[in-house]
Amino acid sequence: MLPKFYPILDTEIAARHGVDPVTAAAQILEGGAKILQFRHKGFFSRDVFAQLERVAELCREADAMFVVNDRADLATLTGAALHLGQDDLPPSAARKVVGAATLIGFSTHNERQLRAAAAEPADYLALGPIFGTGSKHNPDPVVGIDELRRLRALTKRPLVAIGGITRANAQAVLAAGADAVAIIGDLFAGPAHLRAQTQEWVALTRDTQNV
Repeated sequence: MLPKFYPILDTEIAARHGVDPVTAAAQILEGGAKILQFRHKGFFSRDVFAQLERVAELCREADAMFVVNDRADLATLTGAALHLGQDDLPPSAARKVVGAATLIGFSTHNERQLRAAAAEPADYLALGPIFGTGSKHNPDPVVGIDELRRLRALTKRPLVAIGGITRANAQAVLAAGADAVAIIGDLFAGPAHLRAQTQEWVALTRDTQNV
């Protein structure tokens, strides 16, 4: 079961805003998030692993699903779900590391990748960027609302939309067929604290069905 609101804690973006990842995670969870992905694209030092373990602990305490980005080994070590990109281990290989019971998500960016994902043992698929995004250094071409609506028909798996989604456009994304919206940059938008931003997102998606 994936909540409609799927926050992603990107350590680089948190650092840009001067926020410690553990502090950010605590505020997001206090705001009511029921899932949280930890995304770290740099070197995984011992300090970063300690942060990962602490965020995993916070998620357990909040009864929220914890997701590790990219790293099947670290997902196994922390008892987390796993999210994989196109350049990571394919889900079929990651299954050998995390086992059959672990939830796996898999990112796609176009029709070809979405169709190819049908052969992979992923529990949900992500599609994006729906809009322009600043959370990646080399983003894939923008998908857009119309293409999201068309591609939604190609899979029966839960589909998480990602990329440039804000509180202003989230309802249009959900109306186009996304089962959930993954939020990165908009968690930090505006003067409010992360907790308040999260509360707004939870309220925005509260009346929608879970996938």
